[in-house]
Amino acid sequence: MQHRIIVLGAGYTGAIAAGRLAKRLHRDDATITLVNAEPDFVERVRMHQLATGQDLKPRPFSDMFQGTGVDLKLAQVTGVDIDRRTVAVVDAGDSAQELEYDTLVYALGSGWNDQGVPGTTEHAYEIASRPGALRLRERLARLDTGRPVLVVGGGLTGLEAATEIAEARPDLDVTLAARAGLGDWLAPKGRRHLRKVFDKLGITVHEHTPVTGVEADHVTTADGTPIPAAVTVWTTGFAVHPIAQATPLHVTDTGRIVVDETMRSLSHPDVYAIGDAAMAMGPGNKPLRMSCATGGPTALQAADAITARLTGGKLPKVPLRYFNQCISLGRREGLIQYVTADDRALRAALTGRPAALYKELVCKGAAWFTANPTLGLPTRPRRIKPTRTPSTATASA
Repeated sequence: MQHRIIVLGAGYTGAIAAGRLAKRLHRDDATITLVNAEPDFVERVRMHQLATGQDLKPRPFSDMFQGTGVDLKLAQVTGVDIDRRTVAVVDAGDSAQELEYDTLVYALGSGWNDQGVPGTTEHAYEIASRPGALRLRERLARLDTGRPVLVVGGGLTGLEAATEIAEARPDLDVTLAARAGLGDWLAPKGRRHLRKVFDKLGITVHEHTPVTGVEADHVTTADGTPIPAAVTVWTTGFAVHPIAQATPLHVTDTGRIVVDETMRSLSHPDVYAIGDAAMAMGPGNKPLRMSCATGGPTALQAADAITARLTGGKLPKVPLRYFNQCISLGRREGLIQYVTADDRALRAALTGRPAALYKELVCKGAAWFTANPTLGLPTRPRRIKPTRTPSTATASA
């Protein structure tokens, strides 16, 4: 009987994991089903570009996985029954189905996090999803010259959104509100360059300014000061998909699945979590952050661990670590902050046009790698050992 592997979510992490498994496991021994609600791959790291009117290259999953052995299931995941090992889905025709699995790879990722701030859901725009970016794109296109646009959040997404909007629409009054200092986690060289670009683009910055309420034409800050905003773009962080929290899986208070170094659930060994959905520990016993830089390596780690456990091979020993933080600051400027393995800023940083080209190369490389899931160094598919199952492998791993 074939071992049934289901991968939930076809973002960067899910698509990479499904392709890696298809390349490494013999088709006679395993079925790999990739479940996703949309029919094409979304380059999430480019949503700020999509929001400002740039068009992205279409990448249909039907082309990406043609001939790979991955079975694409276009459906919305509505639930997971951990005890029965089933996934409940609803397809485009509103037909409800149950899919059975032997191994589950949970890669449903994350969406925007409104932080519980009143008015955010009703009045703010998000760019954590394609529908959100397209909604903001349509709103910005209708915005008259001189109107105020406020980006809330001083993390990587906020910096990229503010600079992209200011560069694409220099006629708008772009402002950024950050809870902390502007780029305060960066090294001095990186902070100086960031302020230089913001000044050049005419972006007003409100530092140490938490936003406590959002209205249609302004936001309110913690000290009661209003900041005008015809459009408020909310980029204060991500919230994971809620399905895992409704299961017996061991999750954090924010709903991330707690995993070991191979991305396997600590509570249920037939479940693996990758990308934003996983609470994985990195160097220094620090949690890995939600990011594309984390997603790809965790996908490879999980796929290789599943393969090893099913085929009797050696478990992967590749440490999960960081090398840099890549930030686009519009199409002509960028910032590459080099970091320690546990993501602390080093003195070295690449800035300017070379950094913009570097970031673009990283984005293109990530998209190519995801869109060509079974290419790369030739690998002979491995046969599953009949006597090994996820439960028996646990005892010997």
